[in-house]
Amino acid sequence: MSADWESSDEFCPVNCEFRFMSSSTEVNNKKSVAIMQPTFIPWIGYLDLIDQVDEFVFLDNVQFEKQSWQQRNQIRTSNGLEWITVPVFIKGRFGQLLQDVEIQLGKFPKNHIKQIHQNYSKAPFYQPIIDQFEESLYQAAESGSLCTLNISLIDWLCDYFSINTPRIRASSLGGSGKRSQRLIGILEKLNATKYISPRGSAEYLLQDMALFREIGITVKLAGFNHPSYQQIYSPFIPFASAIDLAFNVGEDGLSLIRSGRQSTTLLENT
Repeated sequence: MSADWESSDEFCPVNCEFRFMSSSTEVNNKKSVAIMQPTFIPWIGYLDLIDQVDEFVFLDNVQFEKQSWQQRNQIRTSNGLEWITVPVFIKGRFGQLLQDVEIQLGKFPKNHIKQIHQNYSKAPFYQPIIDQFEESLYQAAESGSLCTLNISLIDWLCDYFSINTPRIRASSLGGSGKRSQRLIGILEKLNATKYISPRGSAEYLLQDMALFREIGITVKLAGFNHPSYQQIYSPFIPFASAIDLAFNVGEDGLSLIRSGRQSTTLLENT
């Protein structure tokens, strides 16, 4: 199933998560960078984007949007896809940045582990990795930070699938601006020559294409054709969190992730 990353804000780097062979290396001083908001246990297309670039940036200093991919995702159950949501503090905090959002610990993450166990305990790779996943989840949750939680779990997924692309937080780079200006500031600081973006961002990037040309950055659009695999329940349903692939396929999931990669296209050719 093909995803242009335009049906969900999960794909837009400034308004995101939803939906490329190994990370490329710098050749002739060329460097590719992708920038995305850190979302909660994202789908495999997100991991594929990380895998195909030289450096990946977590856009953590943008506004939080409740009930977005920033705080929830979907897992496969006997009833189809069901939401798994991180409870966070929002009352009186309108306009807070993603990096400042605090988790309501209470029953989290205990209830989430229970929900995952109920639906994946019979998956072939559940037992070998659930302890690792639980440890990462609990340690990250103890920070009280949604952003730290999301990034820690993405790091766990990348480590599990052997995705070695360097990753950095946008907030560590400083800078400001809106939309493309913010992205360009990040790309300049990282000495990027190529920006890889989901196709769902094409419309606004086309409006700002001249800004990227002025500083010599090539913009390419990436797509992903979701591959199928054996899930614990039938029939196969795409777009679940990447933990679905981990529990059902195991470490070999990276080759399957890469099989869904579509060739990037130049922004100006869209």
